[in-house]
Amino acid sequence: MEGKKKIFSGMQPSGSLTLGNYLGALKNWVALQDEYDCYYCVVDMHAITVPKEPKDLRKNTYEVLANYIAAGLDPDKVTLFIQSHVSAHAELSWILNCFSYYGELGRMTQFKDKSKKQDSNAITAGLFTYPVLMAADILLYQADLVPVGEDQRQHLEITRDIAQRFNNRFSETFTVPEPYISTDVAKIMSLQDPESKMSKSDTNENAYILLTDKPDAIRRKFKRSVTDSLGVVNYSDDQPGIKNLINIYSKITNIKPETVASNYEGKGYARLKEDVAEVVVEELKPIQERIDYLLKNKDYLEEVYRMGAGKAEATAIKTLRKVQKKVGFIPR
Repeated sequence: MEGKKKIFSGMQPSGSLTLGNYLGALKNWVALQDEYDCYYCVVDMHAITVPKEPKDLRKNTYEVLANYIAAGLDPDKVTLFIQSHVSAHAELSWILNCFSYYGELGRMTQFKDKSKKQDSNAITAGLFTYPVLMAADILLYQADLVPVGEDQRQHLEITRDIAQRFNNRFSETFTVPEPYISTDVAKIMSLQDPESKMSKSDTNENAYILLTDKPDAIRRKFKRSVTDSLGVVNYSDDQPGIKNLINIYSKITNIKPETVASNYEGKGYARLKEDVAEVVVEELKPIQERIDYLLKNKDYLEEVYRMGAGKAEATAIKTLRKVQKKVGFIPR
């Protein structure tokens, strides 16, 4: 791993991931695992910033880990672990809280959006300081690069600000991370509202595809996907529903979107929907088989996350000890 740049990323344990998670992030993570020293975790500490049933959180954490591996992440090549298993995340997060400003946290777009959906008296301090924990996640591993979507870019910016603020006060301590921007920037959108990102929190289950959805469910959801009344297949912002279907097809087949569009000239929407559904079914088939196998073999998953936590902790503790010394804590 010497000489390789470090990458850090993670997803919340919300159970089975969506097609959007897979095509927008996970597939890219798999592509990076040979070239970089990768740390990928299941961010269960972030998950409890909003209320969660304990039994659901445990089940979902196993599921996301199984999704990671089934999609192609190799535990022998990357460090796969559960966030709460490395206590340095919580310890560094507290220290960084003391170098983060109330005003900058209050300006976070995601905090504003999530706050609107909750009773103002029930908004937790954890939701407010979420970006600081995210900063700790990244800075602990001296990550050079962080794969981020547009919705996380602001959180990476505050991570960079906190790192630079700390470095300026105490001398070089943290690597200031850069965003890893994939050359393929097309996002996977909701099948029912193609102006919004695909999300499992959508109240309409026809809006998203889960990695664990059965073939018939996948076909049904694509059949019901929202298009428009033009009846012509174009790869255009004026046809967001069609553009989304083409992006899905393109990301799986590696055929350029414009080529996909020209291949469906004069063929209508029904044919496009059917064909997109079939490439998704075929893409997910081996992943689903692997997920089923892994969830029936929890001993293996436990071995993976224990080994991963050990490797992650060895790196994280070096950063934490350096930070503790610089702020003036007496070593044990």
